[in-house]
Amino acid sequence: MMTAETEAPPSETTQEGKYVYCIIEADAPRSFGPMGIGGRGDEVYTIHHNGLAAVVSNTPLVVYDPTRENVFAHEQVNEAVMREFTVLPMAFGALFRTEEDIIELIRGTYDALRDVLAKMEGKVEFGLKVNWDRDQVIADLERENDEIRHLKEQITSRASGSTYFARMQLGRLIETALSDQADAYIREVYSALRDTAVASRANKPIGDRMIMNAAFLIERDREPEFDAKVKEVAAKYDTKLSFKYTGPWPPYNFVHIRLKLERGEGATEVISK
Repeated sequence: MMTAETEAPPSETTQEGKYVYCIIEADAPRSFGPMGIGGRGDEVYTIHHNGLAAVVSNTPLVVYDPTRENVFAHEQVNEAVMREFTVLPMAFGALFRTEEDIIELIRGTYDALRDVLAKMEGKVEFGLKVNWDRDQVIADLERENDEIRHLKEQITSRASGSTYFARMQLGRLIETALSDQADAYIREVYSALRDTAVASRANKPIGDRMIMNAAFLIERDREPEFDAKVKEVAAKYDTKLSFKYTGPWPPYNFVHIRLKLERGEGATEVISK
């Protein structure tokens, strides 16, 4: 794993603070084990206010870079907590100086936190990435699309010096056809999964092979049904598309608790996407 080499090492003069992973609904104090971020084995525990609790661990007040190791620690805590609770995950890197500051966070956003917790009750997130072989899709288009096939045949039969604009036109036709084909696949996947999902969120695809990068919010008791639908649609396009299906996760794509600065003072947003 990558190490957080750019982080300031703890020293006698480094102040101690609290790292917050998520917000849950809980009255009784809880401990989730020595899995706190930073590699010191800090205990993960709860800080409470009026029926809500922040899941935290002690930490030096340093800026945590989003390395693989640090992000994994953040997510590992949230995933452990979600086995028993509905969680509202904090954005990565949420540090507070004192327990009182965390209680003030909960107090200041209490109604919004309660509202979003109610919306997320009994729900989990699944990720679905869909990839294709771009070169193979282009080869299929050149074979099956009459306009593309005819233009390619014309280019092949001409002298090389007279094909510049024809090649540009061919490139545009192929890009348009690729976009249309990707959109058609995406619509069909969403259509197949829509009835079993509470909500979905489209994220930006990564690289040329990925055509769909989506998150789905699912009722826990409908997980088997959603899983079966994903397998069904993946089997339908087995020779054309590859599916990467992950979860369950906390609702990272549907809840965002973000700290920001406003006019020099701390402010907090709780967003249900």
